[in-house]
Amino acid sequence: MKGISYSRYGGPEVLEYGEVRDPKVGPDSVLVKVRAAAVNPVDWKAREGYLDGILDTVFPVVPGWDVSGVVVRPGPSVTEFSVGDEVIGYVREDFLSRGTFAEYVAAPVRTLARKPRNLTWEEAAGLPLVGLTAYQVLTRALQVKRGETVLIHAAAGGVGSIAVQLARHLGARVIGTASEANHDFVRSLGGEPVAHGGGLAERVRGLAPEGVDAAFDTVGGDTLKVSANLLAPEGRLVSIADGDAVDYGGRYYFVRPDSEDLTRLAELAEKGVVSVHVSETYPLERAADAHRSNEEGRTRGKIVVTVEWEP
Repeated sequence: MKGISYSRYGGPEVLEYGEVRDPKVGPDSVLVKVRAAAVNPVDWKAREGYLDGILDTVFPVVPGWDVSGVVVRPGPSVTEFSVGDEVIGYVREDFLSRGTFAEYVAAPVRTLARKPRNLTWEEAAGLPLVGLTAYQVLTRALQVKRGETVLIHAAAGGVGSIAVQLARHLGARVIGTASEANHDFVRSLGGEPVAHGGGLAERVRGLAPEGVDAAFDTVGGDTLKVSANLLAPEGRLVSIADGDAVDYGGRYYFVRPDSEDLTRLAELAEKGVVSVHVSETYPLERAADAHRSNEEGRTRGKIVVTVEWEP
């Protein structure tokens, strides 16, 4: 089958398009014909070797954890899905090797849910990782409650844009950091935008003089420190970008595959509670360009790679 792979760590130039090994379908997996696969910052961080300390790497690696596609063969113990089912997935295993940037992927059923019927293949592919991250952080790690004020960083990005919508659905007031060019977009999601950069603390205090009840950090570094100083008494802080959150009394969170959570997200998408903004699409053979664009760090919503479809 055709796919993207890399045989050593490095920049986008190590990504190659060509023949890759066909996936083996285990007892608890299904073979998915890929329609689209979203790009996430973790994809290029893994490609550059930043996850080497926590995940074994089996070269050559097919990158990608997000997918939308069609089940073409269930494993022998699978009862949850049948041939022809349209699915989405956060197909992460505990090693790097068998990703979604290919014509087919073998996906464990624990990573999958049915595709929201109202989303395009591209939009659906952009939902799993960022949606699960936002959902798990807001409902489990931060335990956001109705009436609370939540600060969400990079509110126009992949995780941030979903988090704004989910936090509003939970009944929270949302303050979201974003570049001025994205302020109208953040408002359209239900957030109150504030600009990044110097003076951020003062701008947030202007909207929430007594501090915020919860802060969702997606940036790390100085932003993490500012967030900690903006918390109200008993406020909670979670970062998905910086393990130093624990030094500020917060928590570092790494999203996990969860079929039930993903099903819940799909239901919310079908009800119109959550939408996915796709800013750019690339054909599979141009996955390196998709990585480059994502690395620039100014993406509104999601960047998605599409796979040519032959019924």
